[in-house]
Amino acid sequence: MKKRLLSIVTLSVLAVSMFVGCGSSKGGSAAKTEKIKVGMVTDSGTIDDKSFNQGTWEGIKRTEGDLGTEIKYLKPNGNTEAEYTKEIGNLYDAGFKFIVTPGFKFETAIYKSQDKYKDANFVLIDGVPNDGSGNKKVGENAVSIMFAEEQAGFLAGVSASVQLKEGELGFVGGMEIPAPQRFNWGFQQGVAYSNANLGTKMELKQENVLYQGSFDNSAAGQQIAAQMYDRGVKAIFCAAGGVGNGVISEAKTRAGAGKEAWVVGVDSDQYNDGIYKDDKSVILTSAMKKVDQASYDMVKSLKDGKFPGGKELKFDATNDGIGIPEKNPNLNENTIKTVKDVFAKIKDGSIKVSDKQGDLFK
Repeated sequence: MKKRLLSIVTLSVLAVSMFVGCGSSKGGSAAKTEKIKVGMVTDSGTIDDKSFNQGTWEGIKRTEGDLGTEIKYLKPNGNTEAEYTKEIGNLYDAGFKFIVTPGFKFETAIYKSQDKYKDANFVLIDGVPNDGSGNKKVGENAVSIMFAEEQAGFLAGVSASVQLKEGELGFVGGMEIPAPQRFNWGFQQGVAYSNANLGTKMELKQENVLYQGSFDNSAAGQQIAAQMYDRGVKAIFCAAGGVGNGVISEAKTRAGAGKEAWVVGVDSDQYNDGIYKDDKSVILTSAMKKVDQASYDMVKSLKDGKFPGGKELKFDATNDGIGIPEKNPNLNENTIKTVKDVFAKIKDGSIKVSDKQGDLFK
């Protein structure tokens, strides 16, 4: 496979180059001429969670206009394997044979579905198909996509620390599962790195790091945020789906009243979600996973006859699969330059970010 230069604004070119000559081309020539019907089953959050589900769906929606696909999503009644496989089956029965699922909780459902529906293609984001006992298998009609959330969290920690310089930070996760955990652990490391190397004096107390337990309880998110802000927290990093919407809502209320209340968004650029007056937003920056581009690129790969079936793909700093938004109106020039320098060091390996819990609270 020819090596290509990578660009942060051309992730789709990256993805296509990765797929040339590799993986299964199941549906190959037919996929080029037939209309692709793309289905998605949401995770426990909603399709408009301003986070992981929404980002994945937005990538799928782009294929409708760009690639001429027909699209549909289904939201299961719960988050069990049985409920996931039921909706996967409903999509398949309706002719949607390219199915995207966001979240590791789909791992066992996809493990079974990839064998049951041999003429369908599956994309599992943030997980690897397995039987629930540790036996993994990515079928020739499936692809697994993972992101280095810890690296995105690290950049968020550096951004918030360098911009605010001194004070307290907080973290709100949804469920205590791998992706939010990696965001959290990376964020902790970014704060610690900034304090040790960049002259900042930020605190991240254990009482201000918690998981709400869901991805859809906005009211709980608002209550948690109110308590943290009342304790003096300046900015809260949310990796919590709809719960994060509640945090943003609380921050907007406080900012509208002239109080300092910042939020670090997640998965996509959430700046517009935080606008509370004119073009002013409570979103300091966002720890981005380019899930929209990932879902889009997988559909395009099938249309081009290059679907990377059987592969586990990793999106991280080395291929610009994570980062913060190119435009950060609430970060000053010095902060942006510092974060770019840190990103470059993560990319070349000078800074290594662990995907495990650190020792920040020791």
